[in-house]
Amino acid sequence: MNWFVICMMVLMVGLGFLILSGKGDNLIAGYNMASKEEREKVNVKRLRLLIAILLFLCGALMPLLTVELMGGLAYAFIILVASFVVVYLANTWAMKK
Repeated sequence: MNWFVICMMVLMVGLGFLILSGKGDNLIAGYNMASKEEREKVNVKRLRLLIAILLFLCGALMPLLTVELMGGLAYAFIILVASFVVVYLANTWAMKK
């Protein structure tokens, strides 16, 4: 495994813990630019959990990029599907009723 993959794994897992701890809300795209009224409609704890899980998944699957046969394609497909699921859940499950 090369150094780039290891550094990216550490970065993604570190950002996941930062967001999960509540100190990285400004790193969440869309949430950081929302107005105060729009932020009140969002369950922030659930949104943090979703984004942190996505970052942990990206970091954990990063070694797939080093696999010769279809590793990069598999990584891209898994992350694409996971991103769609996170966007859907962020707009349904992470919203206040």
